Amino acid sequence: MNLILKGLPNPKQAEFFCSTARHTAYGGARGGGKSWAMRRKLVLLSLRYAGLNSLLLRRTLPELRENHVIPLLRELSAVTQYNSTERVFKFPNGSRIKLGYCDSVNDVYQYQGQEYDVIGLEEATHFTEEQMHFLCTCNRTVRRDFSPRMYYTCNPGNVGHAWVKRLFIDRRYEGDEKAEDYAFIPASIWDNKVLLEADENYIRQLESLPEDLKRAHLYGDWDVHAGQFFREFSRSKHVCEPFEIPSWWKRFRSIDWGYNDPCAVLWHAVDGDGHVYTYRELYVRCMRADTVAQKILELSCGENISYTVASPDMWQKRGAILKNEGGFEGESIAELFALSSVPLTPADNSRVSGWQRVRSFLADAPDNTPYWQTFPCCENLIRTLPLLSFDTHNREDAADGEDHAPESLRYALMSRPGTSKQKPIIKQAPYDPLATEKETGSFLSLN
Repeated sequence: MNLILKGLPNPKQAEFFCSTARHTAYGGARGGGKSWAMRRKLVLLSLRYAGLNSLLLRRTLPELRENHVIPLLRELSAVTQYNSTERVFKFPNGSRIKLGYCDSVNDVYQYQGQEYDVIGLEEATHFTEEQMHFLCTCNRTVRRDFSPRMYYTCNPGNVGHAWVKRLFIDRRYEGDEKAEDYAFIPASIWDNKVLLEADENYIRQLESLPEDLKRAHLYGDWDVHAGQFFREFSRSKHVCEPFEIPSWWKRFRSIDWGYNDPCAVLWHAVDGDGHVYTYRELYVRCMRADTVAQKILELSCGENISYTVASPDMWQKRGAILKNEGGFEGESIAELFALSSVPLTPADNSRVSGWQRVRSFLADAPDNTPYWQTFPCCENLIRTLPLLSFDTHNREDAADGEDHAPESLRYALMSRPGTSKQKPIIKQAPYDPLATEKETGSFLSLN
């Protein structure tokens, strides 16, 4: 027992231990003692409440083993039994801590139907928002002496940066989310005296990082993040004041389809120099294809739209029944759009070259303005484009996350809209009846 409790928490870790909020996040900068705090929190709860059922998750198995399995084996071997097959620590009072991982997006479904009083997400920004929401459904209890809780440790960056920032930093809540359920405890290297004394060079290592990484890792700045895919994006440069788009500019649309995921529709216009302006956005969930098409037509009323590019998966047959089995072949989403008077063209879905094209449009043109800009009304595009992170397996690609509006933008720019050409305006001379008569040779003198 003394080994379990060995080491005193620093003031920020103690604040984390005392939190009883429904959702508590700890961290921000690197070196704040996050992993130790998470392990110790779950152990203390397991000792305090008999029969408590806890789940501790990391995104990958190697991270889980190094950061938690090995330290817990060293700390708990005298007082717990460890089942290596199930990766479960069992306490004498009936409490248990199960350790798991979610390497792929769908790994989260292995916990479907399971019930945990406490769930800890280590490095929460490595989990997608969809994974977090699903795990919340597993965080429930019938106990009367304990209310279910979720604990998170986090640094800026990676695929979960957006939802962690929204809930714990920006405190923007949606649907049934309540502000009083969320607590954030910021911590930095300067709070972790043990690490400072053990490795006095650690701060210098963080200070030597590139500026954006230093802001994220050393200071815990959530406005920049490690692994940011489009560091070129700047609100001051790429978000422009709205203006009346000239009638001769080419207008076109792009769609990244989703039903349970968001459906992102963007409207674009290209000027005579090849600058592209994204001037409208439709961002909806759980809306049928025909309803989305109707909204697109309503928003495009009076506009001359040259074409609409859309994600290639919209041409897949959904729920089809083979004709030779006496059934029929289902319509694709693209066909449903066409039947609703919104014909579509399959987008070029080349990811790496597509993202490079987006990057080239974020660059400045010879007139010192970016090749691409957006109107402020495209809120979800502005919010999610700078939040894209590098794919850990391919740094030329963006990782999974809320990438629906950026995907739609990628489709648009890969369509190579070219430049708009203004038709020459032929100025006609004022009507002169005398000149007309002279030209025809039928001028008659008037008496």
